[in-house]
Amino acid sequence: MTHRTVIVGTGIAGVSAAAALRSAGYEGAIDLIGDDPELPYRRPPVSKEIIRGDKTADEIRIKKAEWFEAQDVTLLTGQRVLSIDTAARALRLGPDEGVLYDHLLLATGGRARSPWDASGVRTLRGLADVPRLHGEMAAGTRIVVVGAGLIGSEIAASARELGCEVTLLETAPLPLPRLLPARLGEMYVDLHKHAGTELHTGVLVSSITDADGETVVRAIDGRTWSAPVVVVAVGMEPNVELAAEAGLEIATPADGGGIVVDALGRTSAPGVFAAGDVANQPNGVLGGRHRVEHWQGAQNHGTAVGKVMAGGEDPFVEVPWCWSDQYGSTLQVTGWPEASHEMVVRGSLDDRDFTAYLLDDDVIRGAVSIGRPREIRTARAWIAAQERLADVLEDEV
Repeated sequence: MTHRTVIVGTGIAGVSAAAALRSAGYEGAIDLIGDDPELPYRRPPVSKEIIRGDKTADEIRIKKAEWFEAQDVTLLTGQRVLSIDTAARALRLGPDEGVLYDHLLLATGGRARSPWDASGVRTLRGLADVPRLHGEMAAGTRIVVVGAGLIGSEIAASARELGCEVTLLETAPLPLPRLLPARLGEMYVDLHKHAGTELHTGVLVSSITDADGETVVRAIDGRTWSAPVVVVAVGMEPNVELAAEAGLEIATPADGGGIVVDALGRTSAPGVFAAGDVANQPNGVLGGRHRVEHWQGAQNHGTAVGKVMAGGEDPFVEVPWCWSDQYGSTLQVTGWPEASHEMVVRGSLDDRDFTAYLLDDDVIRGAVSIGRPREIRTARAWIAAQERLADVLEDEV
């Protein structure tokens, strides 16, 4: 009997799962299906090298086209899955087209959140968003970016590099509020301003509308900013609709949203798994649950779940790690840093050459670094082991 695994989602989690299945010796059929028409590609460069025009789409492919053929993976791009029948273990792709599966992996990722639809509003999530926005980011053009998280900050930095006049708006008191404690957020205020970006924090946007040929952002306190183009970078929505309609358990927004999975990536339906940005998974280090929206996490989670579908039994336990390139500086963040944590810095914030350790009762919960990749790798291991900073520093002496 021929077994068939179907993977919905052609991003890094889906491709990594397919690769892991084959590496683990799985000999059944593998169908990799996604609604993105592109050959699978790496998303991190989209807001950096791609939007600036420094790289082409073919330079950021996850795998070359020949890889899918060599691994006997049937790749269906530009194909939307309409529904899942978990009882029959079947997907519907069209009125008269269906696919049966033994195992199904949902690696559907997410989409850019945008509560506003004025004509000048843009989002940047994938390659399809690039051509128009790149054409609008000519030198001297005014652009407003709403949201100073990772993507918004990277878009602002890329636009400045292209010579745009950039205004960056953030709801929180400081940039990168989900990642950085206050002292580090203040460092990024200086970084943006030194690069010529006009940064405004504490901005609660009430509306984005068209007026007099431009797009106007209005805050609830009455302040306004206008430009021909407004890029909205206020997070992502996990693509859970397909799973929800099939009756799978979905986490509430208060619990992080996404498809609920166990430590092996299994959903509430037999034979159905989920991985990557869309998966709400157990936190194997701190307890509780979380949903991770970082590239490395999606890659590693997809690999782990692929191994499970091939017969493995190892739970996925990982300390998150991400990076961001802005204005020539590479920020690396690992763990779960919070504003309430005590911060101990090795190196110099002013010189942007440091590692900051974030502590909860001296236990290392997170680390942030610029210019010290070796230390951030070591910090990940310490966080996983729930080490106390005083103990590990004493061991280094």
